[in-house]
Amino acid sequence: MSGEAPSDAADGSAAEPIPKDDLPAEIVENVPYWESDPYLDRVSDRLMYNYDLEKDHLAAGERWDLYGEMRVRSQKQFFHPALSYGDHESEEYLFVKRGRPTVAELDRLVELGHDVADERVIPDEEHYRTDFTFVLVAESIPDDVATYVEGFRDRTLLRFGYYGHYEVNLVVVAPDTETLVASEMADVADAFALWADVERESPSLLSRIARKFWT
Repeated sequence: MSGEAPSDAADGSAAEPIPKDDLPAEIVENVPYWESDPYLDRVSDRLMYNYDLEKDHLAAGERWDLYGEMRVRSQKQFFHPALSYGDHESEEYLFVKRGRPTVAELDRLVELGHDVADERVIPDEEHYRTDFTFVLVAESIPDDVATYVEGFRDRTLLRFGYYGHYEVNLVVVAPDTETLVASEMADVADAFALWADVERESPSLLSRIARKFWT
């Protein structure tokens, strides 16, 4: 999903998502249906407002139960769109699969994130940020995995930050026990906590994602 960020809003807030039932049919029809995985299907209802979603997607040499992309182009304006400056582009790639979480598996996903970054990130003056977020859906979360994820952050500056940066993020969620751990910059994690009402949180999931890419 791509979008043009509005010129700087006075309060930095983002609009609330439109209820799914009120969206045009052609938009809803483009969201896959996870008929054999009700949990991921409900997660997709939260992600569909921000991400282009695919089911059983092959990427980075692996098949992912859920895959998403979000692209944002932001610009600042003087008085007219033709008088813009500070254009920059941001992207997020979301990789989700069910599996058994271990520290070794998380290390592997981090390395995979760097490999994908080498393939997809185009470092130039317009590039601001790219996120690669890996989510493991598990039956339970071992203590060493929780400790690893909670203390994790991996940010790589491109040409000392002149060409922006990219981040590798980690999320591990156990829906049956309603537990989730996420690394520092994995804002999308809230979409996977179905037991929490993201619409009542402040700031909202949408506004936090927007601010991450638009500021």
